[in-house]
Amino acid sequence: MRGLVIKNTGSWYLVRTDENKDVECKIRGSFRLKDIRSTNPITVGDRVSIVMNEDGTGVITEIEARKNYIIRRSSNLSKQSHIIASNLDLCFLIVTVSKPVTTTVFIDRFLASAEAYRIPVNLLFNKIDICDEEEIEYMEALINLYEYIGYPCFKISARNSTGLDILNDKLKDRITLFSGHSGVGKSTLINAIVPNATLRTGDISNYHGKGMHTTTFSEMLELPQGGFIIDTPGIKGFGTVDMSPEEISHYFPEIFKFSHNCRFNNCMHTNEPGCAVREAVENHYISETRYKSYINILEDETNDKYRK
Repeated sequence: MRGLVIKNTGSWYLVRTDENKDVECKIRGSFRLKDIRSTNPITVGDRVSIVMNEDGTGVITEIEARKNYIIRRSSNLSKQSHIIASNLDLCFLIVTVSKPVTTTVFIDRFLASAEAYRIPVNLLFNKIDICDEEEIEYMEALINLYEYIGYPCFKISARNSTGLDILNDKLKDRITLFSGHSGVGKSTLINAIVPNATLRTGDISNYHGKGMHTTTFSEMLELPQGGFIIDTPGIKGFGTVDMSPEEISHYFPEIFKFSHNCRFNNCMHTNEPGCAVREAVENHYISETRYKSYINILEDETNDKYRK
C-alpha cells in the first residue's frame, strides 16, 4: 500500500493512502536513507510504501525517490541534518523586519539551500500593519534587493488579511512549504488561508523580541482549491548542509553571474587577484549583505562549524 506522509509528530507518521485513508505509522527499525545523515529519515511530503498491522496501524517499509527536499544542519547535532520537507513545488519564506527581526543572513542561508535543491522561493514580508516609517523603508530596500536578484516578494498582513488574495492563486494545486522564524505570523497566515485550520498562535517575548514556538510538529494541510500547505515549526538558525566550498557561490545567482569574469576558474571570491565578484561588490552591483552571507556560509563549510 502506498501513500503520502502528511504529519510527523516525532515518533509517529500519519500517512494518507492512495485510497484516501489516514493511517498512523512507524518506521521499520532498520530503515535508513542512503547518503543522508539525518535525524529524520522520513519527512512530511514523502511518498512511501506501508504494510498494515492487525491493530490498524502501519509500518513504513520504503520511500520513493524525492524530486527535491529542503534540509538544514541539526542545531543540536552539528554533524547531522534535519530534512524539513520534501517534494515541494514552492516555498513561502515569511519575513518580518521587527517583532521578531529576520536577518539577511538567515534569509540568504535559506535561499541558498533552496537553490541547491531547485526549490522556488517567494518572500512574504508580514506584519506590515505594525511597521513604522523607518521599518517600512528598510523593508522596501530588502524587497528591491531580492526582487532584483529574482525572488518574488509580497507585502502582507496575516492579521488583517492584507495582500493575501494573490497568494491563493500561487497555492492552487501546489505543495507549498511555509517557513520562517517563530513569531513571524506563520500560523496566523495559514489560519487566514485554510478554512478550519485553527492553528495555535503565540505572542512575542517582550524580553527577547523573539517568537515562541506554537507549531510543534510538521503537517500538510489540504487546500479547498487544490494543493497542500506544509506547516513546520519555526526555525531559529539555518545551517547549510553538504555544500562544498567551491559550489556555494553557485547558489547565489548574482555572485555566480559575475564569477564567470574572474581571472581564475577556481576563484573563491575572498582575496584572489582579478576577482570580478569582489569588484562587483565594491561597485554595488552585488549587495554587501549578500556577499557577507556568502562568506558566512563559506566559513561554515571550511571550518566545519555551524553558525546561526
